[in-house]
Amino acid sequence: MNYAYYPGCSLHATAREYDESTRAVFENLGIGLREIEDWNCCGATALPSTSYLFSLVVPSRNLALAEETGQDVAVACNSCFVTLRRAKSVYEENPLWRAKIQEAMGAIGRSFAARVQIRHVLDIVVNDVGLDRIAETVRRPLRGLKVVPYYGCQIARPKNEFAHPELPTEMDRLLEVLGAKVLRYDHKTKCCGGALMTTKPDAVLELEKELLGEADLRGAEAMVVSCPLCQFNLDAYQDKVNKRFQTNYNIPVIYFTQLLGVAQGLAPKKLGLKRNLVPLRGLLHKYYGEVI
Repeated sequence: MNYAYYPGCSLHATAREYDESTRAVFENLGIGLREIEDWNCCGATALPSTSYLFSLVVPSRNLALAEETGQDVAVACNSCFVTLRRAKSVYEENPLWRAKIQEAMGAIGRSFAARVQIRHVLDIVVNDVGLDRIAETVRRPLRGLKVVPYYGCQIARPKNEFAHPELPTEMDRLLEVLGAKVLRYDHKTKCCGGALMTTKPDAVLELEKELLGEADLRGAEAMVVSCPLCQFNLDAYQDKVNKRFQTNYNIPVIYFTQLLGVAQGLAPKKLGLKRNLVPLRGLLHKYYGEVI
């Protein structure tokens, strides 16, 4: 089982622990990830506001590079996932934009036929590897660890074959297989504010307060995520939320790949467990002792 791996910008910068833990658990599961050579930023939400054509061509170049490998694309970032899917969907469904994308690809010496499938790493773990196989790899069951799964707004929207747009269960089921106690969480697909922190910080802090508040109310010891933007907002701005609203949240925000690696018995360094801003020491002490 091999995939062309598109890490995206965040996983090479603020979300290196997501990249490290993804590579580590995939290696442990026997899944090959070959990083696409010379990949570029997907454009995310920035490009559509400047040029709709660029917002299609830029991610299409990455898909063209993946096509050259003959492998489907594995994506970890939710924003990259939805951006690549949008470009492929427009190419397939709109002849006018398909011609424009093909013209742009020809200008840079590439061809693109939208043959590759775009797969989120959570989808691959749950549906390609399968939960039975995952259960066989568990060395440190996460018994008693109370968590809420937070998917964010992009992994299941627009509608796809992978996850329900309002009530996804893939991460829930994975965490249960790892031994964690998955708590009810009504905000699991609510937006975190994304990149609006730079333009509308007050609105984002309100959103973070809602997300953290329900997790705290449910008694969660951690929030488990699959998106670097969600993780950064909830992890990096928890102090700002506390100062603004006189709260006292101290909730670790951890990637599902990090917890999967913990359950598989992988070393903390391979999972980037010291990179999280809200420390994981208290959360994972029982699994690693003083190593964290």
